[in-house]
Amino acid sequence: PPPAAPKPPPPPNVISGTAISKQIRAELAEQCASIRSSVVPGLAVILVGERPDSMAYVRMKKKACAEVGIDSLGFDYPETVTQEELIKKIEELNADPAVHGILVQLPLPSHIVENTVTSAVHPDKDVDGLHPANCAKLVTAQTHGGSAKMDWKDMKSIPFHIACTPQGCIELLDRSGVPIEGARAVVIGRSNLVGMPVSLLLNHRNATVTIVHSRTRDVPAVVREADIVVAAVGRARMVKADWLKDGAVVIDVGINSVDDPSAKRGYRLVGDVDYDACEAKCDKITPVPGGVGPMTIAMLLRNTVNGARRAAGI
Repeated sequence: PPPAAPKPPPPPNVISGTAISKQIRAELAEQCASIRSSVVPGLAVILVGERPDSMAYVRMKKKACAEVGIDSLGFDYPETVTQEELIKKIEELNADPAVHGILVQLPLPSHIVENTVTSAVHPDKDVDGLHPANCAKLVTAQTHGGSAKMDWKDMKSIPFHIACTPQGCIELLDRSGVPIEGARAVVIGRSNLVGMPVSLLLNHRNATVTIVHSRTRDVPAVVREADIVVAAVGRARMVKADWLKDGAVVIDVGINSVDDPSAKRGYRLVGDVDYDACEAKCDKITPVPGGVGPMTIAMLLRNTVNGARRAAGI
């Protein structure tokens, strides 16, 4: 059969996380090659049970590690593993100088307290950026004056790990030429995973940030003020075209499945934004899938490489 026709490029206002993450992986592969004589970045991945989705995520992460030159070490446990066993393994990995990142694949079985396990990871190896110490550093990081002022345009220079998805959102804006400083940014959702950290990152970059949540009055009117909208609420197609001002930039973090009898699997993935209605109104917008998703893994790889650099004093 004749070769399949190449996919048409996305419209110019669509931010392709797939393309940008590919570029970042190529850069990370170069960095890994350049530091290989001093340090080989190592990522330990802990998987509990046999959830198909978790197993698929772990496979993707290991494949991505191999692609850029990160050593990945897998530790698989049955569903019945005790919390004590997991913490004992994490403590071993904390002490292992060949391991620069430790990832505990969530969710964990109900008899295990997730927070207790993830907090056992040393903050320097918390490549998910979710350890309370790393979250606190993001909140207390200096933005003004003094020798500790950080360059928030260069994530490699930040001396602690930042959560992957929020970091990926900022990277998408930067690599698409979207000015953040002075912009009005509205973040929809206040979760610890995305909404709160991405609002802090936007603030560190001198945006004027408003967080919208379930108790906000007249949400559409607030969102309409925004130059940049980050939607991270987990509700399919919640953001409508009339919520956006003309020329807004939209980063859609949501991944929701909706029934679609015409799709092979009977469902398809959509974001928190009504993409088909909003796309024409936006200066730039991320699709779902293929927007923020690929960036999360790219930022996990970057955190691991940054951790290795810091450990080796490079």
